[in-house]
Amino acid sequence: MGRSGRWAARAAVGFVRACAVGAVLLAVPLCWAGAAALGWYWGPANPWSWLLPLVLVVAGTLALCRPVCRAVRALVARWDGTVLPDGYRQAPPVVRMSTGYWWNGFGYERTRRDALMDQRWRVRWRDPANLRDLRFVAIASFGAGPVAALPPAALAAAGYALTRPEGPARLLGALGLPLAVGCAPYAWRVVVPVAVRLLRPSRAMALAERVAELTAQRADATVAQAAEIRRIERDLHDGAQARLVALGLSLATAQRLVERDPERAKALMRQAQDGARASLAELRELVHGISPPVLTERGLVDAVRALALDLRLTVTVEAAAPVRVDAPIESAVYFGVAELLTNAVRHGGATRAGVTFRQDELGLVVEVEDDGSGGVRERPGGGLAGLRRRLDAFDGSLEITSPPGGPTNVRMTVPCESS
Repeated sequence: MGRSGRWAARAAVGFVRACAVGAVLLAVPLCWAGAAALGWYWGPANPWSWLLPLVLVVAGTLALCRPVCRAVRALVARWDGTVLPDGYRQAPPVVRMSTGYWWNGFGYERTRRDALMDQRWRVRWRDPANLRDLRFVAIASFGAGPVAALPPAALAAAGYALTRPEGPARLLGALGLPLAVGCAPYAWRVVVPVAVRLLRPSRAMALAERVAELTAQRADATVAQAAEIRRIERDLHDGAQARLVALGLSLATAQRLVERDPERAKALMRQAQDGARASLAELRELVHGISPPVLTERGLVDAVRALALDLRLTVTVEAAAPVRVDAPIESAVYFGVAELLTNAVRHGGATRAGVTFRQDELGLVVEVEDDGSGGVRERPGGGLAGLRRRLDAFDGSLEITSPPGGPTNVRMTVPCESS
């Protein structure tokens, strides 16, 4: 394709994008124009001719504000690659209390539907992002909007002028056509710096979002810690404690029978010895579930290699250099890898898997890939959601790539420094 062909392609793409940006940004001015036309139609003789247009202007602006900003973010992210977080306030979960009422973070309602409706309106209209969106609409709609609409407007004017018989009209049409083609590749780009400057969350909004995120992480950590304590208590009560009680009874009985029935006393002592071994094995397994000794003694990579020996699939563990990070991060990553490998065997039917460790400027990066059936999806309350929450406590991230048919690739990234 020659230079003229590339220029034509750029002009065509730019023209389409300019039309899209202009249509989005001029939605609010068109609403205002429609309200003004309605007031003019009623005429100045009607003393209430200004009231309905004013109501339409206010209601239309408020209703179109957030959709316009969402559309601009989507277009900028798709065409320019600049991702702009919306920073909108998220609603807290609605919880049913023991009294039967529903708490939505602001007040109590009799039904869940009423609680959600009240919450939706309160969160929407108390969101500080509303003022930011209004400012963007007010500036972009009357600044970037007309500039983006210049190519289609020039083309429409040229088409109309060329249909007129007058010479000056034809001259204007001949000038409008190259103007539309020449500015088409650039007209839509004027919205990018305006959106980047005005649509990013403010520092206060980002701080509030971070506080809410940390609050949720603290609640998740508290719930997880309480559940882990209950599990340990249950395992000790139902396992090792019961065996130790039986061991004590067997020894007491053997002590009474050692003179009257030595053979039976010896049998009881052998049973007590077997019970002691079983109790020791259960305690070791319990300690392994809390903090594997190999993780403390030999580090994360060797602990994963030891874990792979007990699984029904071939696991390859690779690390360019020894990985040593803080103990809480090691524990979170270890149990995350264990969760992923277990899921690969149990749900994916995998026969081979690979675990890769590396440390770079981002921190610790761990990739787990298996040859299973794929189609892995993160479900609320599932193991992957729990793994994401575990990594969130360290500002980590979880990326899942699992097309149907496989392979499944999961990448865990935790910002940290080697210890």
